[in-house]
Amino acid sequence: MWGNRKRKVTRIDSLIGQQTEIKGDINFTGGLHIDGKIEGNITATEASGSVLTLSDQGSIKGDVRVPNVILNGLVRGNVYAEEHIELALNARVIGNVYYNLIEMAMGAEVNGSLIHSADMTNQPALPLEYDKKPKE
Repeated sequence: MWGNRKRKVTRIDSLIGQQTEIKGDINFTGGLHIDGKIEGNITATEASGSVLTLSDQGSIKGDVRVPNVILNGLVRGNVYAEEHIELALNARVIGNVYYNLIEMAMGAEVNGSLIHSADMTNQPALPLEYDKKPKE
């Protein structure tokens, strides 16, 4: 039963390197791999198929709204994964995780709620937590 699952190949269209720090929101399509630090919201601009990969060296301070998410680093904000989320061994989420399908490795950590949403595309968009905070 479990052996018949096909693994999705992740294509990387954009790469944010380990020595890179970005302050501001990121909108992307396709595949985005993050090794650096992001302070802002990350949103996939196409309806489906986009993939965000966060390595164990990477961190995000802001909300993530991407159909497919693979986390192995730190996210301080809510994560909205319309299709699939994978929380690897070193994944740390300080916020809520909204998901359709979830994989979680032993050792991954969520400091918030896990909220199953069978069809998030028909629900109104929830406000991003990062946007609610006063700007410094």
